[in-house]
Amino acid sequence: MQKKDARTNRRSFLKSSLLLGGLVITQHEPRAQHAPESKEEFSFLAGPYLQTTFANSMTILWVTNREASSWVEYGTSETKLDQKAYGTSELGLKPAGRINRITLERLQPGKTYYYQIVSKELVEFQPYKVTYGPEKRADIEQFTVSDPTKQTVSFLMLNDIHDRPNSIGHLLGLDQEADRDFVFFNGDIFDYQTDEQQLIEHMLTPVTQLFAKHKPFLFVRGNHETRGKFARDIADYFQHIGNSAFTLGPARFVIIDSGEDKEDDHPVYAGIVDFDSYRREQAKWLAEEIQGEAFRRAAFRVVLMHIPPRYSGDAHGATHCTELFEPLFNQGKVDVVLSGHTHRYKIHPPAAGLNNYPIVIGGGPRDGQRTLTRVEMTNQQLNVQLLNDAGEEVGQYTVNRKK
Repeated sequence: MQKKDARTNRRSFLKSSLLLGGLVITQHEPRAQHAPESKEEFSFLAGPYLQTTFANSMTILWVTNREASSWVEYGTSETKLDQKAYGTSELGLKPAGRINRITLERLQPGKTYYYQIVSKELVEFQPYKVTYGPEKRADIEQFTVSDPTKQTVSFLMLNDIHDRPNSIGHLLGLDQEADRDFVFFNGDIFDYQTDEQQLIEHMLTPVTQLFAKHKPFLFVRGNHETRGKFARDIADYFQHIGNSAFTLGPARFVIIDSGEDKEDDHPVYAGIVDFDSYRREQAKWLAEEIQGEAFRRAAFRVVLMHIPPRYSGDAHGATHCTELFEPLFNQGKVDVVLSGHTHRYKIHPPAAGLNNYPIVIGGGPRDGQRTLTRVEMTNQQLNVQLLNDAGEEVGQYTVNRKK
């Protein structure tokens, strides 16, 4: 794997492709988070990176090293960023912190937008006087809004990276096709949650350098993201990490957060988790989702969840997922479930009396076990392909639209 010039990567990205290979990232042992010293220059620590639910909107996220007032300037021309957006106000107060999450609404489908993130440091915050420091601006970037009614959709899935950030660039670099609509990270990107630096170095920096300034990614937790002292903080750095649903082209996508695979009363959790109730709440939500018009009318119904609803052993979380979700997937006539967790890649076809749909399980995290999952669909057909980390096809499945 060779190191490529970042500027060359960026030019190639803007010309033709979502994904770039060969990014080399130095892997560090996680260090304890610390407050930046006052002598450090006010700066961006991560981002900008994009996330979305494809409802003609785009969420832009970034992190600064000190508290700031922040906004996004954007428009349909690189030379005229004539619109401005702030984070969501709460109780009449605009956000003023380090972690920024700003959603641009009512965007035009298929239109390219240019944007620039801006942060102005809050040096002193007195009751009746706010003192600002320097204003920091990133480069102008761009993205194109996906048309929800488009006829074809394609995306990539990674899972079970386990704190090996170089794997992100390596696996994405195996894909040499044209533009993808998004990249999906299906859990266990980390071994456990340590601090902000780990989150930035092992995920946010790689995805930003590779594609996420220009193309969105989605992320759902795996069981390892529920562990560690920083587990309760990571949601702040993403648009969402739990269950959600959205429509893009011919597909209705349903994301389930499968939670931890251990029992809630396991000694390692010291009585401060409740994943059983959390999964039951999602099952209730899913029962309503599969009755909705968007789900029923979709040409394909795609579920993404870290722990598969079957074929992942007899640990409590896995069996609870089978108990809660498999009957609903069958009832809703789900077309495919995409998962990870087992570290053994395999495509399980439908099984009578069990799962009436194929279950695709990505591999990882060691060399020779890692996989990239490619999904492409039209109004009539959905194709899934598994590639190993040498770029060889190790699994393929086609689902035809039900009559």
